[in-house]
Amino acid sequence: MTVEHFDVVVIGAGISGIGAGYHLQANCPNRTYTILEGRDDIGGTWSLFRYPGVRSDSDMHTLGYSFKPWTAEKSIADGPSILHYLRDTSAEYGIDEHIRFGHLVTKAEWSTDDARWTVESHRKDTGETVLISASFLFMCSGYYSYQGGYTPEFPGIADFEGRIVHPQAWPDDLDCSGKRVVVIGSGATAMTIIPAIADTAAHVTMLQRSPTYVVSAPDTDRLANRLRRILPERVAYGLTRWKNVTMQQFIYKKTRTQPAKVKAKLLGMVRKELGPDYDVDTHFTPRYNPWDQRLCLVPNSDLFKAIRSGKASVVTDEISRFTDHGITLRSGTSVVADIIVTATGLRLVTLGEMDFIVDGESVDFAKTWTYKGFAYSDIPNMASSFGYINASWTLRSDLICEYVCRLLNHMEQSGTAQCTPRLRSSDRSMPERPWIDDFTSGYMQRVMHLFPRQGDREPWINPQNYGRDKKMFRRSPVDDGVMTFTNAKVRASV
Repeated sequence: MTVEHFDVVVIGAGISGIGAGYHLQANCPNRTYTILEGRDDIGGTWSLFRYPGVRSDSDMHTLGYSFKPWTAEKSIADGPSILHYLRDTSAEYGIDEHIRFGHLVTKAEWSTDDARWTVESHRKDTGETVLISASFLFMCSGYYSYQGGYTPEFPGIADFEGRIVHPQAWPDDLDCSGKRVVVIGSGATAMTIIPAIADTAAHVTMLQRSPTYVVSAPDTDRLANRLRRILPERVAYGLTRWKNVTMQQFIYKKTRTQPAKVKAKLLGMVRKELGPDYDVDTHFTPRYNPWDQRLCLVPNSDLFKAIRSGKASVVTDEISRFTDHGITLRSGTSVVADIIVTATGLRLVTLGEMDFIVDGESVDFAKTWTYKGFAYSDIPNMASSFGYINASWTLRSDLICEYVCRLLNHMEQSGTAQCTPRLRSSDRSMPERPWIDDFTSGYMQRVMHLFPRQGDREPWINPQNYGRDKKMFRRSPVDDGVMTFTNAKVRASV
């Protein structure tokens, strides 16, 4: 079998993979690359999710790429608009010419003798197995399973006579008009779906076990739109991006240093939205501090408007069991439903649900240490893109792409074929911390034991801090005494 070779193979054509394509072209123009995408469309999350109202809860001036200005009026954009932006970016820079659709990657095997990866994928159109080799592997496949979302094993779920759907697999034929809908969950997805269907449904109930912090903001950035009218496009975008990043980091820092003050502010805003008679303490006051889990953004107060109108309501209780016509709660009360939406989260995975083998040994990423939050101890010539859980994803994926290009260019200049993060002797006694620290969301906590560890010192950290990451990725030396650079082993002559 002929094995085609590329300098870099990128896995995934979502927001991270398209960004990787741009940076490789711009910063490593002599390197060949291809992007393998298991589905038949680009966009990742933004082509997969099709539930009503699907949108970003990050502003597009920071979720957008550093190199591609977001020029639409709305800064909190819906899914189709974001997908259009990604398609436009891919076409404008010719990245789409490098994408191979329907190539579902199942395995990647590294050979030190050859200093290359062999990537195995399944072609959906022909059913054949395709092998491609790469000098460097760049994982941009996201952090959740595309096979399905997370739904707890609710007692009696088979007894329900209506329809049960998970937002990740929203069916095209589902019509909520005139129906009583229960949305289980209190995260961003639930809070997006509820106002999107409230006007046509008979009633929508958000059924939550515990509350989430919710903040309302306009879906347009008036300053950004003004700047774009008077300044060159890229200048206006850069200023808006700087403003929004600065504000994001300021607010996050306040939640760490003055959590009680931020909490009081957030709850005061909710009381102002829902009035003095609404039970904010029960339905909108979490047991944790702000940004111990993600804040939920409500654009233009749409969720609060639905609640005030009586078209939607919030029930805070635990599920006892499903019944034929709804759900019985621990309190003994019941919620009647024609449709139940299980907005209960994602199933997180490590690096794209594929097998990794290094020199004949299977890789267990839980036994590795993360190197700067993008590479892994003793795993050669590989990087992965993972964004922020406390800011816009693309801010970090852009930084990682920049650093990968620095790494590749250093290898070219130094004439080396292999780069591998290795623990120093002083690092071997490091205390272990979870890969994502100080974040209590259930969808993270369920799988943190499967992810790499981080230590207590650079570069064995995943700080999730944009300011610190900028210094680490842009200013720190590539050859830092931890990332080791070697040539391929020379095969013994026969």
